[in-house]
Amino acid sequence: MARMINCIKLNKEAEGLERPTYPGELGQQIFDSISKEAWQLWLKQQTMLINERRLTLVNPEHRALLVKEMEKFLFSDDSTTPEGYTPPNN
Repeated sequence: MARMINCIKLNKEAEGLERPTYPGELGQQIFDSISKEAWQLWLKQQTMLINERRLTLVNPEHRALLVKEMEKFLFSDDSTTPEGYTPPNN
């Protein structure tokens, strides 16, 4: 049976993650309050940020930026897309 949580990103009860997807205290907070669906939305947002801003995960500053953006995306309404971004037509 799926683990149900109250997802604070989607503001509804939804299926929770199967295991923590990020280490530490932040990872536990994500595990406790972010649904699978919301996490998938973050992964798409993260991919877009990496591509549009030409980030590399080897760079500690880029990783720190992604963590900040992840927190904004998952826990507030303060997340934005890069200026000039147009989503692909699928």
